[in-house]
Formats: sequence, C-alpha cells, structure tokens
Amino acid sequence: MTRRILPAWLALALAGCGDTPAGEALRDSLMPPPIQAAALPAGPALLVSGGRWPTAFALVQDAGGRRLWRAEGGIALATDGARIVATAGLGQMLVATRFEGPDPLEDPRALLGRSAAARRTVDLQGAARDPASMRFGLLLECRLDGRAEAGFVLVTERCAGAAGGFTNRFWAAPATGAVQRSEQWVGDEVPTLAVEAIGP
Repeated sequence: MTRRILPAWLALALAGCGDTPAGEALRDSLMPPPIQAAALPAGPALLVSGGRWPTAFALVQDAGGRRLWRAEGGIALATDGARIVATAGLGQMLVATRFEGPDPLEDPRALLGRSAAARRTVDLQGAARDPASMRFGLLLECRLDGRAEAGFVLVTERCAGAAGGFTNRFWAAPATGAVQRSEQWVGDEVPTLAVEAIGP
C-alpha cells in the first residue's frame, strides 16, 4: 500500500512547487484522496477538509437543489448543486454568490472537451462582522474546461477578479453528472475546501 501512495504524494509536492505547465498538469490529473471522518451523520453528508480539520456536515435543509449543511462548532455551508455559495464559521464568511446567467457547472458532462465562460459576484465578510471587513459585489470572471480523467469528468474552473485569482476542480460521475469530489475557493483569507459528497 505504501508503494502506491508515495508516488501520488510526491507528485502533489512537486506540483505545488510552482505554476509550471508540468505542475499544472500534475495538479489537474490527481484526484484528491478520500477524506476521513470519525463518524458520519445519517443520510446525505459532506466530508470537508480545509487543511486543519476534516469534518462531516449533515444536511439540515433541502430546497430544490439548494442545500444547507451544518457541522459541530457552528460551521455551516450552503450549496447550490455541487457549488458552495455561502459559508459561516470558517473565519471569513462567503456571504453570497450571484451568477450572471446559468452556472455551467449545472451539467459537468456538457463541458467535456469544451470551455465555457461564467461571471459571478461574491460578498465576503469577516467572522466578527466588523463593517471594515465587508466587501460586497466582488466580480469574478471564470472559465470552465472539462475533460475525461481517470473515470471521471474533471471540470477545472479558473477565476480572476476583485477577490483574487484561484482554481476550483470538480470530479463528476460520467453516468449521472453528479459531482463526487471537489476543491473549492470560499474566500481569500481561508483555505480551499476539499469536499466529498456522501449519499444522494
């Protein structure tokens, strides 16, 4: 088992050394390992790792694809489909996400072999709700590219704008288009979240 794991971790370490073409290719081709959690809630759940903590989020509300998830310690996530659109309890809050037009991630399979542009605005706020920490209407220009990768549809989303530049990745099942794992930006002062969907 050790022989199989070490090359992947070595590749990840090398890929993180810079934004070289080889590093980008390595990062894009490696699906994140499953997230481990001590206990899973009954029903649908999200396993989330933000660098410091892996934790399980239980589903507390479902309204036609828009879902609210909660974990111990007052941490909460709101999702629209597979995308995290709001957070609470992470230090910095993603207060809201608004798309201009449909989100191309609604059907990852439609992105196979092609690109799509997307524009959205986000609102960010500090955990202490200090007015000085509030930034509203931050415009993000994004491009999403999809390709088949290791039995999944891998959608890579590169964004830039007033909240900085970042890359999101989504691994979807080719049969259903359901996103099973992802790496998502949720603010410029908090780590990228690795998310694994458990259950329907």
